[in-house]
Amino acid sequence: MSSSDDYPTKFTGQTHWVALCSALALASILVWTSGLSGALIWQSGPWQARPWSLWSAALAHLSGMHLVGNLLALAVLAVLGAYLQADRAASLAVLIAWPLGTMALAWWPQITWYSGLSGLLCAMLAVLWVHAALSRANRAVSWALLVVLALKLGSEHAWTQPIGYDPNWGFNVVYAAHLAGALAGAMACSAIKLADGRRR
Repeated sequence: MSSSDDYPTKFTGQTHWVALCSALALASILVWTSGLSGALIWQSGPWQARPWSLWSAALAHLSGMHLVGNLLALAVLAVLGAYLQADRAASLAVLIAWPLGTMALAWWPQITWYSGLSGLLCAMLAVLWVHAALSRANRAVSWALLVVLALKLGSEHAWTQPIGYDPNWGFNVVYAAHLAGALAGAMACSAIKLADGRRR
């Protein structure tokens, strides 16, 4: 007769990454179906009185197409993270970059409000890039991720156009959120990996 000890439960880094992606997807769907999206967006003026909006804004979407598009991108990142064996440090970096990327939007006075997962998705892509770049086995993949990230940010040039109307989505896209998220993700992951390396 076998015991539970014969089948130990092991929560790997990939498990944490996929669980994080799943939680983000579920929370986004729940917010959309509850009709609370408007109440959870980040607003530049009163955000200090609503600090939770640094997190909740990522879960609020402006349309069904907006939600589905971000969920599809999230699914791709979930699979990519599992393939790259994203560790717990990568998941922690995402959690740190999440509010920091939103908070950074206050640097652009043109941005009065923000919602959607796109900024956090860029943070996650940047985290996976740093994670892959520090792994010899995934270094080639890291170059591909860097190219994708650079092309996206370069084409949007948020440093000169932080926000712009996109007819494909039907609303103003906050390009600065993509840039801020990517920078926050890359810096958070680099700092955590560096700290882990010093402890070893």
